[in-house]
Amino acid sequence: MTPEQKQIVKDTWAAVVPIQEQAAELFYGRLFSEYPEVKPMFKGDMQEQGEKLMKMIDQAVGSLDNLEPLIEPLKAAGKAHKDYGVEKADYSKVGACLLWTLEQGLGEAYNPSVQDAWGETYGTLSSVMIEGAEYDVPVLTKPVQKKSWIKSMFAKA
Repeated sequence: MTPEQKQIVKDTWAAVVPIQEQAAELFYGRLFSEYPEVKPMFKGDMQEQGEKLMKMIDQAVGSLDNLEPLIEPLKAAGKAHKDYGVEKADYSKVGACLLWTLEQGLGEAYNPSVQDAWGETYGTLSSVMIEGAEYDVPVLTKPVQKKSWIKSMFAKA
C-alpha cells in the first residue's frame, strides 16, 4: 500500500466510525441478501458480530503503518473462520460487501481512489487470513521416503 492509500483509508474510516453500528447492519444486510448461503455460518447475536467486525476493522486501520502485530491474530482468525465453514471464495464476497457498505456510508466521498485504497487494504488483510486458514499441514506419522526421480532431479542440477 502506498502512503496515500493508507491515509485515504484512515481518513474515510474516521468518517465511518460515528456510524459504525449502522455500517455493520448495512454490511450484514448486504452480505445475507447477496449471498444467502453464508447466513447459516452466523449463529450468534448479529449486533455483537457487527461490533466485532467494526473493532477488527478499527484495529486494522490503526495498524496500517505497522501490520506486523496483526499477522498472527489475522492468521488465527482465518483458521477460526475456516473452522466455521468459511471457504476461500467467501473472502471476495465479504470484500465486495465491505466496499458497497463504504460506498453507502461515505456517499459522495466514495470515489475510485477510496475504492482502490480499501480494496488494497482488504486484499492485504484477507490474504493473511487465507494463509492462516490454509496453514494447516497434516502431521506426518512416518518419514517421507524420497522418490528416485526427486534424487535424479537434484543430481542434474
